[in-house]
Amino acid sequence: MPRPKSNGTSAVRKTTGAGVSLKHLAEHLGLSQAAVSFVINRSPAAKSIPPRTQELIRTAARELNYRPNHLARSLRQQRSFTIGVVVPEISEGYAALVMSGIEDHLLQEGYFYFVVSHRHRNELIKEYPLLLQQRAVEGLIVVDTVLSERVDVPSVAVSGHREVPGVTNIVLNHSRAACLALQHLASLGHQEMAFIKGQAFSSDTEVRWEAVREAAERLGIDVREQLTGQLEGESSSPLLGYQVTQKLLASGEPFTALFSFNDISAIGAIHALREAGRRVPEDVSVVGFDDIQSAAFQNPALTTVRQPLRQMGMIAAEILLRRITAPAKTPHPKEIVVEPELIVRASTARHPSA
Repeated sequence: MPRPKSNGTSAVRKTTGAGVSLKHLAEHLGLSQAAVSFVINRSPAAKSIPPRTQELIRTAARELNYRPNHLARSLRQQRSFTIGVVVPEISEGYAALVMSGIEDHLLQEGYFYFVVSHRHRNELIKEYPLLLQQRAVEGLIVVDTVLSERVDVPSVAVSGHREVPGVTNIVLNHSRAACLALQHLASLGHQEMAFIKGQAFSSDTEVRWEAVREAAERLGIDVREQLTGQLEGESSSPLLGYQVTQKLLASGEPFTALFSFNDISAIGAIHALREAGRRVPEDVSVVGFDDIQSAAFQNPALTTVRQPLRQMGMIAAEILLRRITAPAKTPHPKEIVVEPELIVRASTARHPSA
């Protein structure tokens, strides 16, 4: 590849740029139009171009006010280079971390995307995939959302547990996740455990709860109805975990450990325990799920089962783009399983009598 003529922004500023074309930009840099196009359009082929050259191209494009003609590109290739993403809501926690992985990969590959949040309204869950297809998206990624009907574009479901034609499911190994959490608590001497299930609408709730029951049976841990609560309501606030834990405490049933559906609810649970005079972890050990960014900065720092949420988002985007560019009728994976990791912090400790 020829070396670019430009050696910095000062050289670039010598040229003014109203209506600069790709050809003009390439000539200014002494590079091929193909090389400049790869970088400007974030093509995978740009990886073969030295980082310093890529930066010079981007700098020159900014200085010359170059704007790539995405409409012409789309018309030329008869593609929109646009993806639709459906999430329950956009807030701290699960969906935000998955979205960060999706966004990173799509931006790297030069794709635009629409994000819609349905807030668990059934009519929107059904309507949004159709509306996005009407806006010419080339594929769909649905996050923690039940996609029950087949769509006409390649689709990937993060935490999708239904086998739907045309959909690739990205799922966590929930059996392994439940074992990691309960084995950790059992190894600390805890046998009397309380549990918080997820909301009924969450796509992971039943799968994870079944995994918890199976792991508890193998470990000889009694899962008691009086010590099992369920999150209710659409909010992603710690308030839901706080309210469920208040009910568990009001039952009068003793417990020395609590395994919660997610980190947000675990944070609320810790507040309720402290309010009731229970110390964490001296009196009650608490384990969350997900490993959101704030989990390590709680007081005490939260022990949790880490879902590789950002990685799951990146995998979803990568698989979707691969399916979009594959020849028609190419077989696609039905399911991809990712592994959890136990992150031990300060919210768990040995049983008081151990």
